[in-house]
Amino acid sequence: MALTGVEIFKLLPKTNCKKCGFPTCLAFAMKLAQRQASIDLCPDVSEEVKQKLGEASAPPVRPITFGVGDKAVKMGEETVLFRHDKKFVNPCAFALEIKDTLSEADINSKIEEVLNSEVERVGQKLRIDAIALTNDSNDIGKFETSAKVVAEKAPAVPVIVCADNPQATEAAVKLFADKKPVIYGANSENADAMANIAKTYKAILGVTANGLDELSNLTEKIKSLGVTDMVIDSGARKAKDMLRDNTLIRRAAVKKNFKPLGYPVITFAQRDDSLYEALIGAIGVAKYSSIIVLSSIERWKNLALFTLRQNLYTDPQVPMQVEQKIYKIGEPMSDSPLLITTNFSLTYFIVSGEVENSKVPSYLAVMDCEGLSVLTAWAAGKFTAAKIAQFIKESGIENDINHRELVIPGYVAILSGSIEDKLEGWKVTVGPREANGIPAFLRSRA
Repeated sequence: MALTGVEIFKLLPKTNCKKCGFPTCLAFAMKLAQRQASIDLCPDVSEEVKQKLGEASAPPVRPITFGVGDKAVKMGEETVLFRHDKKFVNPCAFALEIKDTLSEADINSKIEEVLNSEVERVGQKLRIDAIALTNDSNDIGKFETSAKVVAEKAPAVPVIVCADNPQATEAAVKLFADKKPVIYGANSENADAMANIAKTYKAILGVTANGLDELSNLTEKIKSLGVTDMVIDSGARKAKDMLRDNTLIRRAAVKKNFKPLGYPVITFAQRDDSLYEALIGAIGVAKYSSIIVLSSIERWKNLALFTLRQNLYTDPQVPMQVEQKIYKIGEPMSDSPLLITTNFSLTYFIVSGEVENSKVPSYLAVMDCEGLSVLTAWAAGKFTAAKIAQFIKESGIENDINHRELVIPGYVAILSGSIEDKLEGWKVTVGPREANGIPAFLRSRA
């Protein structure tokens, strides 16, 4: 079980030396209990205590990195059952299934879909994260040949090798040995052989079972064989069973600190009906899956699942924000209009999108209001005349434009006079209340 702050404090040197960066050992202990600091920050604690506290402060769901490089996926490290308790940490990964029974042309086509799946939404690049290569043919030679195509055409994409035949698994995984793949298919019958393959090729082992009791026994056995990086599958394939098992797994890990189930979950959502598959995938996103395997990745489905994932994996206590600065939209000149808004991501992308739609090159001043929308920031005293005036003065925009006119959102028209008082020599113009009125507003002034 996790230790409390007081229990951790009893194990610390109690010197209040501040070397850890905290004012007292008790303050440091409280941060350790909340998993917001590492015991390595204390230079005076013994190795025995380090080991004990390291285990106690480890996240209940084991952190694992799947793949390497820029496209690597971080999984696990979750500490809560409900997002509003704190936040979910590492967004789930989506993988496209590619069967080895497909022709090489069809395999190439599927790979291209994955490579071209990236979209940008509110400043984040979202994509299908991985390929799940399955040994549908039960033929070792075919599986290896298909793996060679994937390795050649998508060298940077994380790969899941799906086979319960250890010989087929090894034939394929050796092609991804330096890329931290997942090898899925370890069960009660092949656990020893699959564990040896995982250790040999430094792979993450995907463990499947028939129910949670069998699964927990199996992960303990595999851990005793020297494999600590695992993703787990209870064997559930119906929506209600996935929902039940995934919830029980997370609850056991987070609430009971039950280590045999403290691993990321892999969910197989494949369905013949694409809409049904999207719904199953959505259950996986909402209920604790770290990897969700899909049979098709139409753009409408991707966008729906990406959006759901993005919304669930933002920090509910910290609004999404963009950087405070003057953004150029199009190729603005010295006489181009200057608009201002807050740095709430959704506000920025809606406003910038409408400015772009107007085809009028413009400057957009985005002011740091701690990620709040215009009205919320104004009500909270963060989007005020004095702060707006200070931002404009310090931004340097006066060197780039030959006019002194600032367009403010219509919802804060009340600020126009006071901004003019603070910004000597400037004219403040009230823009539209709604962002969709920006194109007509800008074109009427061009």
